[in-house]
Amino acid sequence: MQPRNMSMSGVVDLAAVKAAGEAKQKAEQARADRAGGAAPSPASLVINVDEAGFEEEVLRRSSEVPVVIDFWAEWCEPCKQLGPVLERLATEYAGRFVLAKVDVDANQLLSQQFGIQGIPAVFAVVAGQALPLFQGASPEPQIREVLDQLIQVSEQRFGIVGAPVGPEDTAEPAPEPVGPQDPALAAAQQALDAGDLGGAVQAYRNVLSDEPGNTEAKIGLAQAELLQRVQKMDAQRVRKAAAETPGDVTAQIAAADLDLVGGHVEDAFGRLVETVRRSAGEDRNLARLRLLELFEVVGVDDPRVAAARSALARVLF
Repeated sequence: MQPRNMSMSGVVDLAAVKAAGEAKQKAEQARADRAGGAAPSPASLVINVDEAGFEEEVLRRSSEVPVVIDFWAEWCEPCKQLGPVLERLATEYAGRFVLAKVDVDANQLLSQQFGIQGIPAVFAVVAGQALPLFQGASPEPQIREVLDQLIQVSEQRFGIVGAPVGPEDTAEPAPEPVGPQDPALAAAQQALDAGDLGGAVQAYRNVLSDEPGNTEAKIGLAQAELLQRVQKMDAQRVRKAAAETPGDVTAQIAAADLDLVGGHVEDAFGRLVETVRRSAGEDRNLARLRLLELFEVVGVDDPRVAAARSALARVLF
């Protein structure tokens, strides 16, 4: 059994994660300020593309920002359901991807080149490389998950995408004076340090209910929930089950939790990426979601997370 008061020392640096999150927010704000505070024009985020303009409007643009391609037709009813959702999300994501709409009837050569078998079909082009995303009028929450994953992969290549980037945005932001810690966050951290995992989980959730974007609370909650899961595990039994049943997704997820708590970050990530590759349907989604949770624990700016995100993208796309 794992001891009650487990330490994540060497795995998570909440201060560093918080600073990274603040730096990212400042960079995004700098872009918005320089652009006059205006969001990108919706007209520039949703474009109609034909074969003649594909190289200029999609391939070249994909070297700066991911381009999502919606293959559709006027007679296709599911296309009419999906199209407005994608257009609205393109505006909502404010330039983090561009939506290119391709009429398959008018652009049959493009459809053949992408191997379109049915519509609606949605692809992405990143740095000139085409990636299939999904087919059919998928539910909006699933579309958001796919777009978020695409943007995360793209940011590894481009950095933060959205408003134009100038040289001044790449400079390291000046450190800010450290102010008093949020009492709610302090209480959550104290509960975590004391081994009161249930109290820590609830405290972090309370913070997030008021501040859904609080980076430190997100990381703290992921950390507390991880420790809570591992607390009741029989480590020997979990590892034995994972070794003997590599196809058991639940066993692999539990072993990955143990790997991470033990400081074996690459092992945890590699185990779950391989589980995603081997599995399908709901099992695959469970493994993918747990991997995303562990990314939060380690911190989005950790190079091990970046490497694992790339591996996950290769498996998914």
